[in-house]
Amino acid sequence: MRLAITILQLVISLLLIAAILVQAKGTGLGSAWGGTGEFYQSKRGVEKIIFNSTIFLVVLFFLISLVAIIVK
Repeated sequence: MRLAITILQLVISLLLIAAILVQAKGTGLGSAWGGTGEFYQSKRGVEKIIFNSTIFLVVLFFLISLVAIIVK
């Protein structure tokens, strides 16, 4: 059980790192990959999905960490 939780934490942490690195602070995804520097007031499309996924992964990582402490 402990090994499964550790592997799950590792996978979630790698996904979380990737989600954070894809987001460029203060810019849209277009300018992160060499597009124009257009500024949007709100997140749209893929940006919104990545943003919400990042929040979900943070909460999931936190909950799995709590479970790991309890199982220990």
